[in-house]
Amino acid sequence: MVVIKLYKPALVWLFLLVQTAMAQPPAHRPKIGLTLSGGGAKGLAHIGILKAIDSAGLNVDYITGTSMGSIIGSLYAIGYSADSIEKITRSIDWDLLLSNQSSLRSIFLEEKDEYSKYVVELPWQKNKFRLPSGLLQGQELWLKFSELYFPVHQQKDFSRFSIPFRCIGTDVGNGEAIVMKEGEIVSAIRSSMAIPSVFTAVDFNGKRMVDGGIVRNFPVRDVKEMGADIVIGSNVASGLLPSERVRNALQILLQIAFFREAEDAKTEVPQCDIYIPFKMERFNMGSFGDGNAILDTGIEVGRKLYPRFKKLADSLNALYGPDTLKINRLPLVSSAIISSYEVNGVDRTSKEFFVHTMDLELNKSYTAKNLSNMVRQAYGTRYYSRIIYSLVPQPDGTSKIVFDVTENPFTFAKLGIHYNRFTGIGVIVNLTARNFFITNSRSLVTVNIGESFRIRGEHLQYLGRLKNFALVAETQFDRFDVNTYDQYKQDGLYKQNFFKFGERFQFSPSRSFSTGIGHRFEWVHYTPKISKGIELKGSNSFNTVYGFVAYNSLDRAILPKKGVKVYGEAGHVFEQHPKLNFLSNGEPLSDPDSTKFSTYPYLRTSLDVESYIPFGRRATLLLNGQGGINFNYKRNVLNEFVIGGLTKLYRNQITFAGLQEGTLYTPAVAMLQGGLRVMLFPNNYVTGKANVLFTNFITRSDFFQNPDFLSGYSLTYTYNFALGPLEMSTMYCDQTKKLQWYINLGIPF
Repeated sequence: MVVIKLYKPALVWLFLLVQTAMAQPPAHRPKIGLTLSGGGAKGLAHIGILKAIDSAGLNVDYITGTSMGSIIGSLYAIGYSADSIEKITRSIDWDLLLSNQSSLRSIFLEEKDEYSKYVVELPWQKNKFRLPSGLLQGQELWLKFSELYFPVHQQKDFSRFSIPFRCIGTDVGNGEAIVMKEGEIVSAIRSSMAIPSVFTAVDFNGKRMVDGGIVRNFPVRDVKEMGADIVIGSNVASGLLPSERVRNALQILLQIAFFREAEDAKTEVPQCDIYIPFKMERFNMGSFGDGNAILDTGIEVGRKLYPRFKKLADSLNALYGPDTLKINRLPLVSSAIISSYEVNGVDRTSKEFFVHTMDLELNKSYTAKNLSNMVRQAYGTRYYSRIIYSLVPQPDGTSKIVFDVTENPFTFAKLGIHYNRFTGIGVIVNLTARNFFITNSRSLVTVNIGESFRIRGEHLQYLGRLKNFALVAETQFDRFDVNTYDQYKQDGLYKQNFFKFGERFQFSPSRSFSTGIGHRFEWVHYTPKISKGIELKGSNSFNTVYGFVAYNSLDRAILPKKGVKVYGEAGHVFEQHPKLNFLSNGEPLSDPDSTKFSTYPYLRTSLDVESYIPFGRRATLLLNGQGGINFNYKRNVLNEFVIGGLTKLYRNQITFAGLQEGTLYTPAVAMLQGGLRVMLFPNNYVTGKANVLFTNFITRSDFFQNPDFLSGYSLTYTYNFALGPLEMSTMYCDQTKKLQWYINLGIPF
């Protein structure tokens, strides 16, 4: 709904008519001011008003804004058209931008499996683990702003933008409104939107700043002080919530924080000549997942306002002559030559180390995207929690780049939770330390405490150039209860103990690719817990030497939208050392030769490929291929590929929609799967998958009887929330003719 104050526009029209009748040219053409309020996600509706203003051919002379209004207003002020701003906002990944995460693509390959995996991360600072502050640094938000405002990176006076601009922040020292009109525009905008308890405060021009909406969310007085004669005010703020709707701690904090602003708004609104209040009760400040709907609401309101904007433009043109619409206002600045640098904030690392991770070269031209990718490269080392930069013009036309860096603590304790029918419920505890033993290293220990016990240790040592060579040592122990199946029916239960240790040397020429060689020793022990007809009891151990390739270009760790992930391995399994017996009702078989095990070496290969392809705005096409071959593996044991399940959980597993984990064991397998994931609404998804599986090619086991072909399907509902994705699936296999349920919560060990 749009409410227009009629009396002031009427006076404007009367003023114009009188001036025309008297044929006396007025002193000056009235200046148009535009004020955009804060309001979080609801501020996207301002774009609809800008589109109507552009369509009407109305030139804006001054702009003020707060919080989201400062973002939209400043983009328009520096030269982006309303259509360009709409296109930018519709393409933004808000989940990534408004988080403490970066794109998975910016993280080093060796770090990707651990990135964004845990629910809670507790830094070790001043000799104790500290609770997380809950504040967003917004690394990707800083970088996005740096790219968007790059065309004006040399302009530090906001009044010299294409349209003079000011925005409002709050000084945390005295609670006063600060009108920001010069300095780094990126820092000013980030200051104006720093909602307390949500975003970290920002240092700007010597002051510690938070969201300007606390004291002046609708800065009409400031646009009038700039010289505006006619003020258009767009206000998406809904004011204070009724007491019955204040239900949680965050809402209470925000309610208290905005008490003062609610009073201030009473003096700002009457100063508007055209006042546009939005009624969007179904949206809130955090409704970025509904960004397109909010945008559409703003565009619809803008259409209703278009006739009034057009009438104002035509009336002004009739009196003062045609006013050329300002187009192509954005400066054509696409790159900057970096002649020097400055690094602030490094303590535990060094300036040389920081610059080295980015491959920064002086006296070279860089675009905004080049600089963002360099920063992401440094961020991807996980040594830094925030990296922002500014460009300072130099007399010779080059720029000095100034980095302000916040280092991560070197040690974190991390907590997660996971549930699956196979592994049961478990709490995952991780301790990660950097440079604990040697410089340029990462050491970690992870423990799964619950129905299944698992523990893993790893030491990653970078060699020489940080991102090129590394040596990894690892060890792991698992204890599972494993169901066994006969003709797809559960018929027994084993306790499986698994132990391994190994080392590998790898070369990583990029953040996405790695290759190398390695060795591992593995020991597996089976003990029957629920007896069946024929049982296997005992252990086997063996050494493997292998080569591998790994590639990961996924955009996120959870529910990726695009990218490819590949892991391939080829190795030689040396002579095995089985200490096993087949038992019948607890007694050894009468014909031991029929169950004689092979100890001969054999070759082994495996491959896992995942691909995610965007399919429209809400859908993602999923492609997956998994396979492996143990060559000349007929009477060998305890190193087969294990078929079943929808989630990768343990060694040698080949997932298959339609069967539970451990339904089949085979020495040769190939699985092909296709699927489609659709977002119903934010954080809620439905995924359909279909797959086929082939066994018994190249090598056929003497101990397991498997079908040559299987086909199956699954339908999954996913809710992604604070504890990780909750997945509830139903599966069907054409060969078993059974419909089965499958539940998975969180990210597995």
